[in-house]
Amino acid sequence: MTKSDIEDMKQRFSAFLKERDWEKFHNPKDIAIALSIEANELLEHFQWKSEEEVKKVMEDKKDEIASEVADIMHFLIAFSNATGIDLYKEFLKKLDYNNKRYPKELVKGKAHKYTYYQGEKKKKG
Repeated sequence: MTKSDIEDMKQRFSAFLKERDWEKFHNPKDIAIALSIEANELLEHFQWKSEEEVKKVMEDKKDEIASEVADIMHFLIAFSNATGIDLYKEFLKKLDYNNKRYPKELVKGKAHKYTYYQGEKKKKG
């Protein structure tokens, strides 16, 4: 996905809202709530499932799950529109930050929180 793809999605979603006179409902608070609700709807597909059951859900309900992911993207784009956040720029900025926070030399194959690696950096440094 490129910056221009994101800009296209932002423009399309903005037009969708404008055509329905829904901009008045899309303030940062309400969009953040809707984003959380949609993320939780995605989680419902996986709650209490074993690894094998998750594989089956992904096979049987992939379209429903993809629709939930699209809902999340819609509200993420709506939030960025409402707040003036540049998704592409912030994504790259966060990726750069996480590259520093989780140096590949220390974290490869591990799943600890970043605070765990602070002690590892001191040992190596």
